Amino acid sequence: MTDTTAPAPAVGSDARSAPAAQRRPARRRPGAPAPERRAPSVPRIGVVLVLLLVIASLAQVVGPAVIPIGIASITVLPMVWGLLVGGVVSSQRVRPLSADLQRAASAVMGIAVLVLIARLSVTIGPNLGVLVEAGPALLLQEIGHLFGTIVLALPLAVLLRMGRATIGATFSIDREGSFAMVSERFGPDSDEYRGTLSMYVFGTLLGAVIITLVASFATSLGIFDPLALAMGAGVGSGSMMAAAAAAVVAEHPDMQDQVLALAATSNLITGLLGTYVGMYVALPLAQKLYERLTRRSALAAAAAPAAGTTSAPADAPSPTATALADAEEGPVSVPLLVSIPALLVVGTVVSSIAAGGFSWSIPAGYALMAVLVLIGLGVYRLTRGKLASLIVVSTLGALVTSPVSPVGPWLVEVIDTVDFLSICTVVLTIAGLSLGKDLPKLRSIGWKIVPVGLVAIVTSYLLSVVVAEFALGLWH
Repeated sequence: MTDTTAPAPAVGSDARSAPAAQRRPARRRPGAPAPERRAPSVPRIGVVLVLLLVIASLAQVVGPAVIPIGIASITVLPMVWGLLVGGVVSSQRVRPLSADLQRAASAVMGIAVLVLIARLSVTIGPNLGVLVEAGPALLLQEIGHLFGTIVLALPLAVLLRMGRATIGATFSIDREGSFAMVSERFGPDSDEYRGTLSMYVFGTLLGAVIITLVASFATSLGIFDPLALAMGAGVGSGSMMAAAAAAVVAEHPDMQDQVLALAATSNLITGLLGTYVGMYVALPLAQKLYERLTRRSALAAAAAPAAGTTSAPADAPSPTATALADAEEGPVSVPLLVSIPALLVVGTVVSSIAAGGFSWSIPAGYALMAVLVLIGLGVYRLTRGKLASLIVVSTLGALVTSPVSPVGPWLVEVIDTVDFLSICTVVLTIAGLSLGKDLPKLRSIGWKIVPVGLVAIVTSYLLSVVVAEFALGLWH
């Protein structure tokens, strides 16, 4: 497969006769936005979409694999198979996907993530009353999830020199909705996005194991109320919530029903508030803290240079990295008339495999989610980016499925037929198909995500438990 990333000559001109200076791509100023490029031809994009259909379908057929590790276990979900196989296909050396096709995959993934947000929004509407009914302890413990990762994990990532990937990796424990937040704010080819992807993979593979061990240890100390331990389990991940709640129940079997109910409610509240808090509070806060910490590091390095040497700031890009960034191609745009129908077809097939059979409600559910996505994108463009499309999609989805909506019950019934995890499989498979171009920068993160991810998950849980313990003592 040939690489078509080079700029095409103007119509009617002879590229061979043009002067060398005219043929050379213009050098982009550091920090300037990359120019948006047209999508490859529809037949070439079809290669990506066929690969997406085949890999995601096979991943869903294989299904989850449970690997026991002592008292805990690792569950490898179909979405992980899709990510791994897609990554191999995009980066293998025999016939890798060209750079423009990988960027086209990134563009399609941006729409797929919005479909995922639309699916999540359907769970918000019917449960709006939970926020009203939840006690102050349940609401306040969300502070732990918000600041647990930023307070300790972010400074550690700066210390380990993870660069701007620090922001995406530490503003939350990075579950599905984080992709949309970081992609919309920084772009799918940004270092911040790569940090989110690294943390997502780490959390998916090891998150349940880590939180099981932490919850077991915290419960065994006997200093925390089991209800506070249950509230802390709602970190926004179903598997992590279940693992933490199970560890608490193992120590307090007589309180099983209360623990499970509080853990599920806490997880639901994290899902309800997560998009808004993440987009408007956690992500901007992580960005400002990162910039402040790295600015101080740069000032300290400038104030005390080594004798006879000039050192660069810890997170300053090297001349080679700057040159590579200047030469990097801009993002590729894929028409909605291509991406939306393609996702409807692929999503229907994968969701039908997950459901064990085809139902017309599945494509109908995808069509309804596509309408929410198109409205969100339309509002984003009309407001010139002032209203994030993921916020519009989340809010609109919650409103049209709320108890006051006359069509709410019908919409929920139809969209609920689309398996949530099957959408995750599609999204992560597309991420894998765009992974090859990012591997050099992901390797630069490498082992660093292990201590950072460990601290992020542990502090998110423990700080939530501490806040919930305090709130329970204050209101009871």
